[in-house]
Amino acid sequence: MRVMGRGQAKMNPRLCDVCEQQARKAPGGAVIPMSLLFADIRGSTGLAESLGTERFTALIARFYDAITEELLKADALIDRLIGDEVVALFVPLLTGDKHAEAAIRAARAILKATGHEDKGGPWVPVGVSVHTGDAFIGAVGKAGVSDITALGDEVNLAARLASLAGPGEIFITESARAAAGLSVVGLEPRHLDLKGRNAPVDAWVMHIGSGSPLEENATSVTSG
Repeated sequence: MRVMGRGQAKMNPRLCDVCEQQARKAPGGAVIPMSLLFADIRGSTGLAESLGTERFTALIARFYDAITEELLKADALIDRLIGDEVVALFVPLLTGDKHAEAAIRAARAILKATGHEDKGGPWVPVGVSVHTGDAFIGAVGKAGVSDITALGDEVNLAARLASLAGPGEIFITESARAAAGLSVVGLEPRHLDLKGRNAPVDAWVMHIGSGSPLEENATSVTSG
């Protein structure tokens, strides 16, 4: 890439930055089908208080490193690393029509990487949400200071779900489950009234942890 005058993409260093450069020169984008993943540290306020600034900062850095490694393996675009949260986009350009499946696999990998399948428990408690829908992706803001991100109601929905996911839980919307072809066997159904939304949201909860009864279903997602 250096020989051709190209650098690494900010959202995924495995890609070149040509598209990002063009998008920032001429802000704009398009509404496309995609899957969104939000991963949050649970109880981060209490952790920050108990650990102190230096140790909590080290924990966040480790959290970012562990999660971004799994997301890059899954061909995700990393939208934001902000506070105790990571936001990733799975788009057809990189994953084809299997973006929902890729997002759920990545969610499982994230919880495994943070120790939720370990007998001793996780080294950091994390909850994840996965949602599939049509959202805007592109550069917003003035040329030169714009940023590439995803926007829209579907993004807000995924964020709301992540705030409800407990440690070791993946909240998967029905649209994401159906798009991934994931069996409902072993999944816990939820009918959620989310703040700011007029209609309830149907979702499924996959529990990941030592002794989890969901290994058969989980294997069907990760084996693809």
